[in-house]
Amino acid sequence: MQNILNKRVSKIALFYDLVFVYMISKTTEILHHLEHGLVSPTSFALFALIVIIFINSWMIQTVFTNRYGIGSWADIAFYFIDMMILLYMSNSFDTNNLTEMKVLFISAGLLSLTLASHYLINYFQVKNSVDRNISRAFFMILIFRALTLIIGGILDNIFGFILAVIGIILSWLMPLLTTKYTLKHPIIFPHLLERLNLLVIIIFGETIIGIADYFQPKTFSFYSILIFLTVALLFFTYALQFDKLINEDQEDVTGNILIYLHYLIIFGISLITVSIKFIHESDANSWFAVLCLYCGIGLFYLGLLFSTHYNKLQFKLKKSTIFLFISTTLIGTISCLIWSSFEVITILTFIIVSINISWLVHANLPHIKKGILL
Repeated sequence: MQNILNKRVSKIALFYDLVFVYMISKTTEILHHLEHGLVSPTSFALFALIVIIFINSWMIQTVFTNRYGIGSWADIAFYFIDMMILLYMSNSFDTNNLTEMKVLFISAGLLSLTLASHYLINYFQVKNSVDRNISRAFFMILIFRALTLIIGGILDNIFGFILAVIGIILSWLMPLLTTKYTLKHPIIFPHLLERLNLLVIIIFGETIIGIADYFQPKTFSFYSILIFLTVALLFFTYALQFDKLINEDQEDVTGNILIYLHYLIIFGISLITVSIKFIHESDANSWFAVLCLYCGIGLFYLGLLFSTHYNKLQFKLKKSTIFLFISTTLIGTISCLIWSSFEVITILTFIIVSINISWLVHANLPHIKKGILL
């Protein structure tokens, strides 16, 4: 059992993650286009849809590797094939013209086919009925998604778009129906946790790139430091929860909660990334920039809230912590809407994030060993 729990993240998996560095950058560009100071609801919806396509593919590949990956030549070949398709997908949509989704849908359908093929091969390789049931269930989910995406892309009309969207949403949720099988072959929790942590670091990397404009010789100021510290403290909050407070010794779990809560965290960080630019742009509606920023922070904290389900007993979440995080976030939102200048938003947001992480550290400090992040 100990050998299973100590499964390490492979170098090929880390290489695979590099594609997502580019993908996140390309996808986030969708939210950078303002119309009358706002990002259109259509752009938000398509951003969410494209992120779900990409991240869900990453999750399915990761879960497969978690359960069945042995670093075989077949595993490596599928990684390389998926990487090439993902690179193509990342360039298959125009951030200035989001109505052309045909190429994206068809290429996403091909990616689903490769993932389905991997599960089909695994079905014939595994010996016990539990693993066969898991492989068959995920094969059916991926084939369903592949067919809806490819047919939707070929139709290339409103009916095709609706079919593709239905396929994406349903296949995103369908893994929840496989619990009766996956509980009999639980995931290796530390391995999945490490993979998700690495993905979030990639997402934060895009945020660092986003704030780099504040550190140019002509733009650097005291507020640049506050913006960096705000991002750093948000990352510190995530790292504290998932490095020290969470219990990695989870047995007989599917990991579904851990996976789905990370969608909230990923969407939250993405909103924070784009809004950090908006708060300084004269073309952006100040109220919209504030709401975008604090919705992002709220989603980020909500994801962390759900993750406390896995916390160690001594780090059980207190109602006072929930109350503080909700109160400070609401106060920050309302205050920044009232005084919506760049300087006020920057200072208040830094104060709010600082208060929250300070409370989280203080509330758990008696149980945390020295060197919190070491």
